Amino acid sequence: MRKLYIGNKNYSSWSLRGWLACKQSGLDFEEIVVPLYDQDWEERRKADVFAPSAGKVPILWDGDAVVWDSLAIIEHLDEQSGGDKFWPNDKGARALARSMAAEMHAGYTALRRGHSMNIRQIYPPVAPSAEVATDIERIMELWAQARARFGGTGPFLFGDFGAVDIMFAPVVTRFITYGLPVAQFAEAYMRDVVAHPFMQDWIAEAQAEDWVIERFEGPRQE
Repeated sequence: MRKLYIGNKNYSSWSLRGWLACKQSGLDFEEIVVPLYDQDWEERRKADVFAPSAGKVPILWDGDAVVWDSLAIIEHLDEQSGGDKFWPNDKGARALARSMAAEMHAGYTALRRGHSMNIRQIYPPVAPSAEVATDIERIMELWAQARARFGGTGPFLFGDFGAVDIMFAPVVTRFITYGLPVAQFAEAYMRDVVAHPFMQDWIAEAQAEDWVIERFEGPRQE
């Protein structure tokens, strides 16, 4: 049985990506939620199960194979599930999708630092910093390009729900939590992401958690 170790569902954006990837694969897996930053965290993260990732989540154990980092988990599960659930079939669409996923993986640090994921909260809108506004503008450009060129009749960035939507799902929650300004076309896409059954399950479980991590509470975390 595959085992996916994840952090608190309310706060852990990378865990959300790994979990969505497992759900999207259609493969059986067991999820193990590990409370982050509690009094036992530093000791708990030293366990052998976390050694390959240096104590970071998500981490997926698939038999003797171990994969950490959300994008690597997507690629691993894509191979294991037939190669048709994560990336577009069209060569041009697949190239753009992979580039967008990689840019999300490596970029948008101002948005991440200034607006940590917190699914339980909706804060009054505050004008973003110039750096965050630049990140938002770039994301809107990419979303518009994907939708215009490859969205077709489906509601997601490349029509069907896939790897790129998984990578941007935590960003969608950040936009909603902090009331960040987005292009009008993006509002429908965001509603569809939140309404996806996998996201509905995650959001319900995040809201049911009783853990509070103070460093991630309050608007405009730095």
